Amino acid sequence: MSDGELSLRERKKRATRQRISNVATALFKERGFDGVSVAEVARAADVSTMTVFNYFPRKEDLFLDRIPEAVEVLSGAVRHRAPGETPLAALRRLTLELRDQQHPLAGPNDSFPAFWQVVVDSPALRARAREGLEEIEDALSDALAETAPDTPDPALTAALIVAAYRSVYVTTARRLLAGERGEATAEDHQARMNAAFDILERALTWA
Repeated sequence: MSDGELSLRERKKRATRQRISNVATALFKERGFDGVSVAEVARAADVSTMTVFNYFPRKEDLFLDRIPEAVEVLSGAVRHRAPGETPLAALRRLTLELRDQQHPLAGPNDSFPAFWQVVVDSPALRARAREGLEEIEDALSDALAETAPDTPDPALTAALIVAAYRSVYVTTARRLLAGERGEATAEDHQARMNAAFDILERALTWA
């Protein structure tokens, strides 16, 4: 849902959530995830600790705050696809739309190394990132089961889709962490993403 479709109250809540996350991200990048407490984030964002936890159930969610969005966007592409459009075609289209929007979920960019180095350095964040992939996989499985009844094994299909996306993402991420620039990897990233969907479509002819 776009900001224009939200009530004033919901827009304020969304803005507060984003402000808290931005403050937390800056602190974590500066001092590391383990070097900053939730109370310090609250003080810097000028809110109470309780308010922080109202928006983010766990400290890890302050940094990996786009997991719920990823779950909603990816499963939503399957649930709300056009008539006659396959789930895989809808997800491929989504990746192109996100790329055109320069959305953070489209793939790694030049801001990636500083962000993900914090994750690499934190066992807690790495564990939360893995949980996030499981949440996406579960949501995709549910969406397939509900909207694509000809899918014989929604859980397996969702697992394969997430694994393919993760493989492409991680390959690009490693290049950026090694020092390559985003523009040097962007075209190859999209080409590999399209190739991944080609492979999925051949393997999952019933999806």
